[in-house]
Amino acid sequence: MKKTINQKPIKVVLFCRVSSKEQEETGYSLPTQEKFLREYAEKKCYQISKVFSVSESASAKSRRKVFKQMLEYVSKHKITAIIVETTDRLLRNFADVPQIDKWVLANENNQIHLVKEGCILHRDSKSHEWFMWRVKVATAEYYIRLLSENVRKGQKEKIEQGWMPTVPPPGYLSVGEKGHKTIVVDEDMKPLVIKMFELYATKNYSLKRLVTTMYKKGLRNRNGRKIVKSRMHELLQDVFYIGKFTWNDVVHKGKHPAIISNELFEKVQKILKRKDPPKYNKHNFLFKGLIKCFECSGTITWETQKNIIYGHCNHYRECKQETWVKEHEVEKQLLAKFQNLELKNKRLSEWLKKALKESHKDEIEYYNASTQELGQRAQQYKNRLDVLYDDKLDGKISEAFYQKKFKQYSEELENTNQDLQKYANASIKYFELGLNIYKLSQKAKQIYIKIKSLEDKQQLIRLVFQDMTLNEGTLEVKYTPAFQILAEAVRVTNSSKMRKTKKLEDKIFEP
Repeated sequence: MKKTINQKPIKVVLFCRVSSKEQEETGYSLPTQEKFLREYAEKKCYQISKVFSVSESASAKSRRKVFKQMLEYVSKHKITAIIVETTDRLLRNFADVPQIDKWVLANENNQIHLVKEGCILHRDSKSHEWFMWRVKVATAEYYIRLLSENVRKGQKEKIEQGWMPTVPPPGYLSVGEKGHKTIVVDEDMKPLVIKMFELYATKNYSLKRLVTTMYKKGLRNRNGRKIVKSRMHELLQDVFYIGKFTWNDVVHKGKHPAIISNELFEKVQKILKRKDPPKYNKHNFLFKGLIKCFECSGTITWETQKNIIYGHCNHYRECKQETWVKEHEVEKQLLAKFQNLELKNKRLSEWLKKALKESHKDEIEYYNASTQELGQRAQQYKNRLDVLYDDKLDGKISEAFYQKKFKQYSEELENTNQDLQKYANASIKYFELGLNIYKLSQKAKQIYIKIKSLEDKQQLIRLVFQDMTLNEGTLEVKYTPAFQILAEAVRVTNSSKMRKTKKLEDKIFEP
């Protein structure tokens, strides 16, 4: 791709990618990489149309967005060359390869310049060059996965040691060298965090008022700014303040000290979960936030006109849907969807109940075994506390040793009892889950009609339906996975052909 006399300069784009780690450790920043690629383009007498830069410190969504924008740009503006430092700067996984291949193969003039590798990839490149291209992509992907693996391994080790592998909430500080940090109490912020919980526990503070009050008292985030309402809500629910931490939805016992008592924490949780509706929510329509527009996927807006509730597309996105539908008409359609779950074949109904029960046999056995093991462990801790008590009375151990071990065994017993209760409840839930889904599906319509509370109706709708859309007033639904299986079974077994074909029915139930 050489520039000749009377030819227009060849237009190119530069694609730069650098990780925050490289910026910190080697100083190889995005501007430095861009300068290197610009010098290459100038030597080739190319005209740079645009520069696209990606930082690995950005979110995955943002990185994908920049990559997509670059491909759209070169296609739209008929750019014939993408200049990048190396293969792993352009691609980090095989998912992006087909898009690059498609662009390269679309035009004989389209090229990828891998500057440091001394390679130019184009449609007529030799087979071994295409092969090496794939190998380099695979190597880049392996490198990223390896880094991710090492990060997860380090996080797992830290969690097992009782330390949360991320920055702690206000009230705590991370101290120590990178890779060996521990968490200590921030003595300056501790009184403010305690005050935050205490004020909310009085029930005299809304979250909005609490945000303003605590800001005036000096509570700040790590950037010195006001803690916003949503973050305040998260902090009031954070078990970190009672000596635990949550990682991947699992609660772990932490080594950091608690600064909020269990009693105060539980009191705040009860207030946060209170059922009385917020005062600002004057119009809690039945289908509010539950149904989307079939065409543009925008949330259906509900409003009252002359005492009648209507739903319609909000047209925030381009959309041709114009129908306004009455709430009670949508509700009628919803009841029909509930009815679609009812089995009319009694013989199949009994067979399905039996199958659902038996399908949870393994889970029941597992949880029963776990419950038994936890019960034995709890008894061991009780026995240790008994022996500890006797040794203290007999003067065999010191007061300090007694207090240390008493605290340890008491905490372990409490945690085991909590796990025991969870497993016991889970065992019951597993035993009844399939049957309860079946019972609910067969009486969903009647249950819905009997429910008086708007919130309870909404909860039932969310339980049964995964997605709901309105297509010019017609309700279309997608059931949640468990109910979708039943819906398919009902559709087949309730068909006239199925009901009339005795041989087919016998075949279903044959041993």
